[in-house]
Amino acid sequence: MSHDLHHTDGHHEIEMPHASMRDYVIGFLLSVILTAIPFWLVMTMPLSAGVTGAIIMGFAVVQIVVHMVFFLHMTPKAEGGWSLTSLVFTIIVVVIMLAGSLWVMHHLNTNMMPMPHEPTSQVTGQVL
Repeated sequence: MSHDLHHTDGHHEIEMPHASMRDYVIGFLLSVILTAIPFWLVMTMPLSAGVTGAIIMGFAVVQIVVHMVFFLHMTPKAEGGWSLTSLVFTIIVVVIMLAGSLWVMHHLNTNMMPMPHEPTSQVTGQVL
């Protein structure tokens, strides 16, 4: 009685996405565009610094998504959805760590900085 240990019934196979040259070209062109526009905004400064910074951050987030989809092939179908699930968990942990760190540094700066000295009278030494 012989058993085939390598037989699979198709239920446990992990489906890997296959990318075509078209997908890579689209990803490359989107990456170039998403880099060129913020570069142009910084070089010409048509907007205020705050607006320019916000737009650049928005383009950075979009570019991260483009890289994940077109180059890393991270889709809900890839690896049974586990790669996307682990990415979401990682993002949540990083946001919590960054927000907590910034909160702690802000409160340390607020509470630990020396207070300005009050003016005193040279003659009496009393606070004016």
